[in-house]
This record gives sequence, C-alpha cells and structure tokens, in this order.
Amino acid sequence: MKKRTRSILDELNQVHGKRDNDLFIDSTANNIIESAINLLSRVHSHYDVDTASELERRFINSIKSGDPRKFRRAIQRIREGKTNDVE
Repeated sequence: MKKRTRSILDELNQVHGKRDNDLFIDSTANNIIESAINLLSRVHSHYDVDTASELERRFINSIKSGDPRKFRRAIQRIREGKTNDVE
C-alpha cells in the first residue's frame, strides 16, 4: 500500500480550512490597522501639516475606493516637487 504524501500547500490549506475565520479576520485587520496607524504617524512626522493631511486623505480614499494609485499619485507629485526645488 502506497503512503500518500501531501505537499506543504495542501497541509496549509487544511490548517487554514480548520481555522476559525473570525479569528483570522480579526488578527489580519489588527495588523493592517496598526500598520496604517504607523504609516500615518510617519507621514505626519515627515511632512508639513498641509501635505500630511492631503496624504492622509488620499490614503483613506485609496482604501475606500480600492485604488492604490490615488495615494501613489500624491507621493509622485511630492517627489516631483522636491526634484524641481533642488534644480
């Protein structure tokens, strides 16, 4: 009789399937929220008040709309502004 071997992915899928989905969502949400708080804190400490507020607004709108390009465009404008200031 052959012993059936399972891949690591099969094992992980089985473990995930048994895991309580609410706990998984809760821990993932907590990690994302803490990361977002840390990011916004860094934004506010690195940029002036007006720029930080604009970036925070764009960040939140990016999440609401599901479009990360909104935040990325704001960062690109800031980079371009710094490059123009140096020249």
